[in-house]
Amino acid sequence: MKVDLRGRSFLSLADFTADEITAVLELAEELKRERAAGARRDTHAGKTLALLFQKPSLRTRVSFDVAMHELGGDALYLGPDEVGVGKRESVADVATVLSRYVHGVAARVFGHDVVEGLVEYGDVPVINGLSDLLHPCQVLADLMTVRERFGKLEGLTLVYVGDGNNVANSLMLGGAVTGLNVTIVTPAGFEADAGVTSRAQKLAANSRAKIAVTNDLAAANGADVLYTDVWASMGEEDVAAEKKQAFAGFTVDADMVAAAAPHAIVLHCLPAHYGEEITEDVARGPQSAIWDEAENRLHAQKALLALVL
Repeated sequence: MKVDLRGRSFLSLADFTADEITAVLELAEELKRERAAGARRDTHAGKTLALLFQKPSLRTRVSFDVAMHELGGDALYLGPDEVGVGKRESVADVATVLSRYVHGVAARVFGHDVVEGLVEYGDVPVINGLSDLLHPCQVLADLMTVRERFGKLEGLTLVYVGDGNNVANSLMLGGAVTGLNVTIVTPAGFEADAGVTSRAQKLAANSRAKIAVTNDLAAANGADVLYTDVWASMGEEDVAAEKKQAFAGFTVDADMVAAAAPHAIVLHCLPAHYGEEITEDVARGPQSAIWDEAENRLHAQKALLALVL
């Protein structure tokens, strides 16, 4: 599928149409096959991507760095203590200066307003590598993984069990745009963002996806995809003990997998806290697609960079 995404920023799955997301996923699949065959593209020679991180990372940093390298370009890592976004320098000044140096910015930040500010004040594409509100690059990899396993997205049902965090928010938006049914199951008081939920449900009117939120774990029964994430995200260490108590019973374990569809796969964006949101036997069991999902961060983001830079 041919689309023109040059110069576009990517802060949310809702920024792209269904055709545009499909184009990214199709290119990601093509790039994955090429890499397995030992081929690479040098389409981005002479281009530099700034990795502007307020939070440390394994998958986000390595996947963007390797993706840019394999496209023939360079990635420049700017860690939490190097720039001081919003502290030592304003977001506006950082965006203006980086735009004079690099061809794109991938940002992993706390507040979503930071990535919005980078777009507002800069003039190069900005990719949201994670914010407290959304994690769209992760969900691109998730959608790619579901397509690999089932050959489609439309009509399937993904059930997310856990905290109503940035991953849950992006799953709803991604499903709403692409036609994947998404149900978010959380304990009472830990639901996904109400504004994002409302927007996803409105978007779903076009794709006919079903976007639902509930506190009832029975919603996971019969799911095609079971998904979970850590209960306490980075920066929430002070409430981790409270959440562990509140989330009792919300562990994706062998019993929950057995109640899903026989062909169900299990996803987790990692890192995992085994014995809390997921058991290790499930994460490494025959229905786990977690490690393919982690690998697909590289391919999905490489495709995104190839199209927007």
